[in-house]
Amino acid sequence: MKNKKLMFQGTASSVGKSLLTAAFCRIFQQDGHRVAPFKSQNMALNSYITRAGLEMGRAQVVQAEAACVEADVRMNPVLLKPTSDKKCQVVLNGKVYKNMTAMEYHAFKPELAQMIKETFDSLAADHDIIVLEGAGSPAEINLRENDLVNMGMAEMADAPVILIGDIDRGGVFASLAGTMMLLTEEERCRVKGIIINKFRGDVEILKPGIQMLEDIVKIPVLGVIPYYNVQIEDEDSLAERFYTQKRQEGQIKVEVLYLPHVSNFTDFNVFETQEDVQLRYVMRGEKIGDPDILIIPGSKNTIEDLLYLKETGLEEQILKLHRDGKLIVGICGGYQMLGKQLHDPYGTESAIEEMNGLGLLDVETVFELEKVTTQVDARIIPQLPGVLEGTQGMIVSGYEIHMGKTTLGSDCIVMNQITNSLGESVDLKDGCVNVEGNVMGTYIHGIFDNIPFTRKVLNNIRKSKGLDEKESTTESFHAFKEAEYNKLAQIVRENIDMEKIYGILNGEQ
Repeated sequence: MKNKKLMFQGTASSVGKSLLTAAFCRIFQQDGHRVAPFKSQNMALNSYITRAGLEMGRAQVVQAEAACVEADVRMNPVLLKPTSDKKCQVVLNGKVYKNMTAMEYHAFKPELAQMIKETFDSLAADHDIIVLEGAGSPAEINLRENDLVNMGMAEMADAPVILIGDIDRGGVFASLAGTMMLLTEEERCRVKGIIINKFRGDVEILKPGIQMLEDIVKIPVLGVIPYYNVQIEDEDSLAERFYTQKRQEGQIKVEVLYLPHVSNFTDFNVFETQEDVQLRYVMRGEKIGDPDILIIPGSKNTIEDLLYLKETGLEEQILKLHRDGKLIVGICGGYQMLGKQLHDPYGTESAIEEMNGLGLLDVETVFELEKVTTQVDARIIPQLPGVLEGTQGMIVSGYEIHMGKTTLGSDCIVMNQITNSLGESVDLKDGCVNVEGNVMGTYIHGIFDNIPFTRKVLNNIRKSKGLDEKESTTESFHAFKEAEYNKLAQIVRENIDMEKIYGILNGEQ
């Protein structure tokens, strides 16, 4: 099998396109094919840095992991990172192009078509099967002209389309039939099958409706996927995840501030794999609880999000936690907020040129015009105090993606020595800790994915609470994710007509 394509589109956002794309990447890989995901245009603040130092959406990184191939920026040639309600930073082939308004970008899209087609063809030449993902809905008729991500992309790739509907939100038959009605005749001909996703209950009750739907749209329903619980990053259901998060019991409480411009919040998924941790995201309008660890995550607009902390009273709550001796951690933008001052002389992130930080670390940050994008390995240098004790010499890996350069003062301890980095502009050292050992800042996204480091910090907190140390329930975060990909693939295999899927791939449908 060579040069085969299959595209998943949905009736709306959050219907499960990203996870089902990942599922089929793993299924095809298990069946012996060399597979890669592709999404021409991704709008997300959750990004990743490849081995080549290029930036792409994390959804395609997850799908690449499921396909057992290295993340390649060709899998996501256009990344849009919102900076405000009306503007985005446009990243092309992994590099920042410029900031654009929605209207400017819409007018720019025709210029992107050839680049996207060439990128797709290059990726397809290296793989047996490309599994494409659309965005939102193909029935947004106001966006049909110059579409690059749904039916426009399907046409460029000459890919058959499978349409996904989410029954859990209700109205799945109407959304599927309505989507088909709004497509052109040529577009309808590309749709070869339908998947009903997130079903709860007895599928026998659903069968009469499936038959009626097939009679209306003249497209077969290939399967009904039950509502599943897998711990895999899912770009399509982020809002649902944060607003319906489980408040599982845990002896150690970790809270993450969900900032208005939060980015790379997947840095903290690893905590969900530790049985003794209760993870909570502090949403807008909520107060910080009594966590053992409070994390300020990355931000696409650090100064505006710092202003949010000051205006909502969260700053005072953070400072009180610090006085109580709780561990405060800042990642990337959060690290910058923990410092004394932030300067934006070029208007890189905001119209505000200067703002006082939270003052918990003796550092200052200046936002520059060039973005640092690199994977890194680092070694924790000193014998750190407080709950970070015992981490000296540990190796942590992750990636850096930031516009600011942070200068350390004398009242903080340098944390990491960079031992391997692809970015020439990255400092040889990273991050710092206050002298008491209860405030930590770092630019390394994914630092907590390093289980030995994370487990050491958690066990130090356990000891401070009079609890016995606890081993990790998983050997590594990678091993945990591998098991979840296999679980997802098995669920989909058992509830889909794979013979028909392969028939569609081979042009038989």
